Amino acid sequence: MSAIRPWRTIDRRPSRQIMVGKVPVGGNAPITVQTMTNTPTSDASATIAQIRRCEEAGVDIIRVSCPDQDSTAALREIVRAAEVPIVADIHFHYKRALEAADAGAACLRINPGNIGSSERVAEVVRAAKANGCSMRIGVNAGSLEKHLLEKYGEPCPEALVESALDHVRMLEEHDFREYKISVKASDVFLAVAAYTQLASELDCPLHLGITEAGGLIGGTVKSSIGLGMLLWSGIGDTIRVSLSAEPEEEVRVGYEILKSLGIRNRGVRVISCPSCARQGFDVIRTVEKLEERLQHIRTPMSLSVLGCVVNGPGEARETDIGVTGGGNGKHMVYLSGVTDHHVADEGMVDHIVRLVEQKAAEIEAAAQAQAQVLDAAE
Repeated sequence: MSAIRPWRTIDRRPSRQIMVGKVPVGGNAPITVQTMTNTPTSDASATIAQIRRCEEAGVDIIRVSCPDQDSTAALREIVRAAEVPIVADIHFHYKRALEAADAGAACLRINPGNIGSSERVAEVVRAAKANGCSMRIGVNAGSLEKHLLEKYGEPCPEALVESALDHVRMLEEHDFREYKISVKASDVFLAVAAYTQLASELDCPLHLGITEAGGLIGGTVKSSIGLGMLLWSGIGDTIRVSLSAEPEEEVRVGYEILKSLGIRNRGVRVISCPSCARQGFDVIRTVEKLEERLQHIRTPMSLSVLGCVVNGPGEARETDIGVTGGGNGKHMVYLSGVTDHHVADEGMVDHIVRLVEQKAAEIEAAAQAQAQVLDAAE
């Protein structure tokens, strides 16, 4: 049966599945959203508080840096408190990887070439197997091995992929295949080319990211371009949007990228106009308030907010709830695409928030009822 809207179809690259704690990555599993804490990991209470904010934003997996023994000592408490799997970020010192695995990390982010000798890599693999840890091979254009830079002259897709394949061999020599790979670069073109090449050579899950992308606006744009190109072509099993911003902002941007591509939906998808002189209410300020007030909604649904009747009714017909600006401070509200009632300027935001909350409750109730029917039929 052909798709109703074939231009929306994304044929996802087949990959084998690994587990990061209880979260599947790869295969047919949903594409997961990750972030990384920026508090000192040794300060368990501050790190846990930041993890809580990321969990409220919907994060699936969180990475924490473990540069020293104080950090791995705090990791056990952090892992116990977190509701999502914790990835321990390890650089250079293999003992930190052993400590993190014993402390309950669900995954170790390592660069096997920096760990040391083959025996040290073997020790890390043994610790990962003993504790049920997966691994992420993290290749970065900014820290490529010296011999690859000498061979290729500069960071290039071939150098990133060769580094990744070298590290894969190190793990597979010790019979370890529970790994995913990233080949990140701050250059969008370089990252996309490297991931595309790697995707054709291996069947492992891929962790996508445009590293050091920049601040909230610039980094969001760069990440959206790079990750969007890869995801649209079916490449990618888990993503991190690397921003010079708080981790919860990375999570929100990550979900917006997935929502825009129709890959994964969480919370309210807002369709709003850029506003112009025709607007019947202050669209920009209204959308700002609504986005802030609706962050607690996790149920996937759509809301259109348009300032006038040029495109407003058409967009409202395609969304769960819509509001279109009218004259004399009275605006039309649409429910499930049908005109329903008017709302005045005063109290409009509060009114829309109530409607969204009611619709979310209806959707959740219907889903629960459907699940009960299916359970009874089994």
